[in-house]
Amino acid sequence: MNKPEFTGTWFGQPGGLLTLFATEMWERMSYYGMRMMLVLFMTASLQDGGLAITVASAAAIYGLYTGSVYFMGLPGGWIADRLIGGQKSIWYGGIIIMCGHIILAIPSDTTFFIGLIFVVLGTGLLKPNMSSLVGGLYADNDDRRDAGFAIYYMGINLGSLIGYLVCGYLMESDSFGWHWAFGAAAVGMAIGLVIYKKTTARLNGVGAEPTHPMSEKGKKISWAIIAASLASLALVTFLAFNGSLVINPVVFAENTAIIFAIIFVVYFFGIYFLGNLNQNEKKGMGALLLVCVASICFWSGFEQAGSSLNLFARDYTDRMIGSFEIPTGWFQSLNSFFIIALSPFFAVLWINLSKKMISPSYGIKTAVGLIIMATGFLVMFAASQYAVAGLKVAPYWLVATYFLHTVGELCLSPVALSAVSKLSPKRFSGQLMGVFVLTYSIGNLISGLLAGNYDPNNVEQIPSLYLQISLFSIGIGIVVVLLSFKTKAWEKAAEDK
Repeated sequence: MNKPEFTGTWFGQPGGLLTLFATEMWERMSYYGMRMMLVLFMTASLQDGGLAITVASAAAIYGLYTGSVYFMGLPGGWIADRLIGGQKSIWYGGIIIMCGHIILAIPSDTTFFIGLIFVVLGTGLLKPNMSSLVGGLYADNDDRRDAGFAIYYMGINLGSLIGYLVCGYLMESDSFGWHWAFGAAAVGMAIGLVIYKKTTARLNGVGAEPTHPMSEKGKKISWAIIAASLASLALVTFLAFNGSLVINPVVFAENTAIIFAIIFVVYFFGIYFLGNLNQNEKKGMGALLLVCVASICFWSGFEQAGSSLNLFARDYTDRMIGSFEIPTGWFQSLNSFFIIALSPFFAVLWINLSKKMISPSYGIKTAVGLIIMATGFLVMFAASQYAVAGLKVAPYWLVATYFLHTVGELCLSPVALSAVSKLSPKRFSGQLMGVFVLTYSIGNLISGLLAGNYDPNNVEQIPSLYLQISLFSIGIGIVVVLLSFKTKAWEKAAEDK
């Protein structure tokens, strides 16, 4: 399908890329800035302005929140494709996100969870459609596409870096505090919305209408289902607040992880067995399954950044540099910094390996990413030994951990997305991308449940937590490597499908 030529350009790219780059940058500023604070705010004492929730419950809520954000991208993408188009989905999603951050900025315990629900729903509408519109700016044969996505990805990391620095400073400032930081996230989203509204014309109609619109009858039925779903969510929330419905966050997270896993298995193997696939397509699906397993395990470890590693930075890390105390949340900005610094080197690495006819399979690449991430927890296992001895840990332990996690991410994340697009049967590529997103949701939920084992009142358990995550991830990585020697032939067969 050919796309229109765009007259306005930005550094040689379609002019609409600037619109999406800037909007995404400020949306990510709001998302990551707020995400960085969640566990810290929920576990902080009432005297410090927090909610005084146990670590187990706070980590489970964190996992539910981050997992739900990814899961809601599935209906969000569907709404854009079938009902209102990508442009409107982004606009309304951004407004809902901003309202959620404003609610979070209200100094009230009651409204906190309502704010989280708003952010989840808004992000589900906005996030998947941003990437879709970036792709829509380019014709099928446009050589600028990969560079355009690289620039867009840079916007994501710049935004997260800003969010960590701004919100991290405000939440620990004596002059401001938690709710000023939540308010800053709302301001960030508002800036993104203003930029988006002022420069929407640069998109030249891309995403203005649904790509596969429904009939009028279908639209009425769909909106009725959406309204009923939102009403049910509002009812459950109301019942939970008035005490008629008691929700145990840990049990709820466990059940949600099981449900998401069942959805993944049923959908994936439904396509495999009922999709009328030929043998080469089935081999491609087999190779893709290995990548999905690696992805789930990777994110269950990587997402400790916002939970157990965040708490370790707060409770056991010496954050003093002279008279200046490093805000706890600033450590999470290391991931964004390292991505910005290392991405060009990894791009060159894959190109040079290809020139030398060295082309590891997708399974091996993702397994290497998983194992490198796991070594970061070996670093934390060593660091936590000092905490057990009653000492404050030097910051460079966390720096080394985030460096290894970022290297692992750069090995796994872009490669996994490429594997989905290349190994999926063409007629199921969109659906399988949605199924692959479930690996993020499942991984985030597992991450929250694992982080619940971090007990600040029992520091002796922390080393075993990090060692278990590391050894399990390395074990899965080794299994994936061994199986990859078989699935590499399947990947080659899938290319001929």
